[in-house]
Amino acid sequence: MRFRMEAGMDWEALRSFLAIAREGTLSGAARRLGVRQSTMGRRLAALEDKAGVRLLERTPRGLRLTAAGEAARAEVEHMETAALAAARAVSGRDVRLEGVVRLTTVSDFAGALLMPALAGLAARYPGIVVELIEDDRTLSLAAREADLALRLARPRGRSLVGRRVGAVSFGLYASPAYLAAHGAPGGGDGTGHRLILARDESGVYAESDALAAMAPRAAVALRTDDRASQLAAARAGLGIAALGHHVAAGTGLARLDSPPLPSRELWLVQHQDTRDVARIRAVAEAVAGQMRAAAPLLTTGVPPE
Repeated sequence: MRFRMEAGMDWEALRSFLAIAREGTLSGAARRLGVRQSTMGRRLAALEDKAGVRLLERTPRGLRLTAAGEAARAEVEHMETAALAAARAVSGRDVRLEGVVRLTTVSDFAGALLMPALAGLAARYPGIVVELIEDDRTLSLAAREADLALRLARPRGRSLVGRRVGAVSFGLYASPAYLAAHGAPGGGDGTGHRLILARDESGVYAESDALAAMAPRAAVALRTDDRASQLAAARAGLGIAALGHHVAAGTGLARLDSPPLPSRELWLVQHQDTRDVARIRAVAEAVAGQMRAAAPLLTTGVPPE
């Protein structure tokens, strides 16, 4: 049987179906939408009952779209695109300096580095509430998963606008205890040393890849993409890590002599339809100003005076 979009179909049920199709499980879709798994199941059952056709089938690897489900997904995605465009068009005319602004960034910047900017923003515009999303994943600005993104890469996509607000430099760091036990690495191949590396070897973490290339005979002590865990591991004496200078500053870690590591550009990004939203613009200016002020810390590890 084929899927037919019927009048009166509930939008929440359609959104839930789309989330399930994307995540492949009821639990994953429930987390994505912030509802109970049982709610997702009821919505899917109601939608299939209304459509009179099975949209998803269970497999050992999770839920898989049926032929009717594939057709339904295409229809609902068109609806989602139109709804998001309408929402951005409406919000783009919002001139109020109040309301929620969702700012996503990697955990490196979410702590002490951003808080002075948010404190100043709160004092000037108490009606603006910032929702800070610490996530190394690239959240979708088009899908309104966030309003602003502070990213370590130039934005891609014709609908995104961004400005370069700084750069981040990296160095090799180890604890004094590790160096006392293993000595400082010389210009060799890393024999006798241990490294803290990223799990992702696709080039996303170029500084980690550079460390691995410098010491091909070193043992791998730990792999993790979480920067806070890399820092904690280095401080515990687990091995040598490639860390942003701003991350290592003030932690007691020793900076090692090494060839320059790849640096990363820092971009503040938003969807083009929200450029004129006053509250988003206010948050963007506060964040950009803070990143410019923090340039010495980001590039050398020396806090600004």
